[in-house]
Amino acid sequence: MQQLESYLGGTWQRGEGDGASLYDPTTAQVVARASTRGLDLGAALRHARDVGGPNLRALTFAQRGALLAAMSKAIHAQRESLIEMGRLNGGNTRGDAKFDIDGATGTLMYYAQLGESLGDRTVQHDGDAITIGRSSRLVGQHILTPKPGVAVHINAFNFPAWGLAEKAACALLAGMPVISKPATATAMMTWGLVKAVVDAEVLPEGVLGLLCGGAGDLLDHLEWGDVVAFTGAASTGETIRRHPRVLAAGVAVNVEADSLNATILDADAEDATYDAFIRAVHTEMTQKAGQKCTATRRILVPRDRLDEVIEDLGERLSATVVGDPALDTVRMGPLASEGQLKSAHEGLTALRTQAEVVWGEPERRAFEGVPEGQGFFLSPLLLKATAPTEPGPVHDVEVFGPVSTILPYDGSAAQAAQIVRLGQGSLVASIYGDDKDFLRDTILGLAGWHGRIVVTDAKVADKALAPGMVLPHLLHGGPGRAGGGEELGGTRGMGLYQQRTAVQGNGPLLARLLDA
Repeated sequence: MQQLESYLGGTWQRGEGDGASLYDPTTAQVVARASTRGLDLGAALRHARDVGGPNLRALTFAQRGALLAAMSKAIHAQRESLIEMGRLNGGNTRGDAKFDIDGATGTLMYYAQLGESLGDRTVQHDGDAITIGRSSRLVGQHILTPKPGVAVHINAFNFPAWGLAEKAACALLAGMPVISKPATATAMMTWGLVKAVVDAEVLPEGVLGLLCGGAGDLLDHLEWGDVVAFTGAASTGETIRRHPRVLAAGVAVNVEADSLNATILDADAEDATYDAFIRAVHTEMTQKAGQKCTATRRILVPRDRLDEVIEDLGERLSATVVGDPALDTVRMGPLASEGQLKSAHEGLTALRTQAEVVWGEPERRAFEGVPEGQGFFLSPLLLKATAPTEPGPVHDVEVFGPVSTILPYDGSAAQAAQIVRLGQGSLVASIYGDDKDFLRDTILGLAGWHGRIVVTDAKVADKALAPGMVLPHLLHGGPGRAGGGEELGGTRGMGLYQQRTAVQGNGPLLARLLDA
C-alpha cells in the first residue's frame, strides 16, 4: 500500500497513522493512504518564508523562468508513470491523463519563456514613469515586487497535475515560494509530479512544498505577506475567506469556484460552425468524464434547431465507450470518487425538477470491462430545460460530471444573454455563430458575467479550441458564483503574488536603481 508523504521543510515527511484512503474509482479498491497528523505545518510555512523566499527573490526573472523549464522537463520525463497514476487514482483514460499532465508541462514552459522575456532583472515596472512636479526630473514609478510570504495553493481533485502547475508557475516566476495542497482523493498524481521535481534537484531549497492529506491547522499559521489561492466548491472558498487568521492578518485570497458555463448556438450558424459546436459540446461533456470547472453545463439552442442538436449530439455520445480506462477502446472513465458520484446523483435529482432527460440513462447500466455494480460510473446525460428563462436548479446546480442541459431560446442575442446571466457569473461562455450583429451583441451582453468568452465562426471552425481548454496566455477565472478570482493570463497571473508600490523621486536615479 502506497503511503503518500508530504514534502515540507526540504524533507519528505510522513504523518501519523493511516490517514485518508485514496481509491481506484474503477474498482473502488484502496490504492494509497495519506496523513498529515502530527506534521508541524507552522514550521513548514516558516521554512518556505525564511529559506525559499530569499532563494527565489535573489534570482532574476530569467533565472526563475529557467527553474520552471527544468520543472517541466522533469515532469515530462516521468510522463508514463504519471499517466498510470491518473488511471489508478483518478479513473483517467490515457487521453484524459495526458491532457492533465501536458497542460501542466505546457503551462510551466509558457511561463518559463515569459520569464526569459522579462529578462535579467528582479523588478517589474507597472507602466511608465509619470512626471509629478514642475521639473521633468521629479517622477513617480509604479513597480511590482514579490510579496514576502508563502503562496498556499489548495487545489481541486479534477486536475492534480495542471492544477498545481498553473498556480505554481505564476507564483514562482513572481518570486513567491509555494506550498501546494492537492485534493486528497486524487493526490497520487500530484505526489508523483512533485517527487519527479524533487528527485531531479532542479529547485533551490524551500521553493516548493507539498501537503498530502488534510489541511490540518495550516491556515492558522498564515501571515500578512502570504497568499491563498483556492480552487473548488464555493462553500469551501467562503470558509477560507472567513477564516479568523485570514481576516486578522489581511491575507490575500483568490478563489475559483462553481461555474455553470454556457455554450450558445446562433440560429444562423453555418454548417462548419455548427459542426464545431457539436464537437465542442461533446468534448466538454465527456473529457475527464465532465469533471472540469470549464465544462459546458448549459447549452442554448434556437427552438427550431432543437431536434437536430439532440439527434447529432446523441449520435456522438452513443459512440463514446464508457468503462475501464485501462482499455484502449474506452473514451470515458468513472467519476473520481464515491462522494463525487453521490453528489452528481443529488444534483441530477435537483435538475430534473426543471428539466427532462432527452438522451441517456440516469440509472446505472453495463460499462465496458467493468463488473456489474463496480466503480463510480455515470453515463453521459443530456437534459432539456422545461422553463429555461426562469431561475432554478438549471441555473443554480452544477452537476460535476458528464451532464449538460439544453435550454431552448428564441434565437435572439438579448434572450441568450438574459438566460446565461441567470448563472450569476461563470468562468467561460462560448458562442458559435456567423451573424456579426448577434456575435457582437452577445459578447457585450455577457462580458460582465464572465472571465473568458470563446467565439467560433466558420472561418476558424476547423482550428478552434474547445471552450474548456484553459490557456496560460489568457485569463482563467470569473466573477460572481465563479469566485471572483483571476489566474494565468500571462503577467496578469503574477499579480496576485506581487506588491504594487509607487516610488517617487529623481527620475534618472530611480531608473538606474530600479532597472537592476
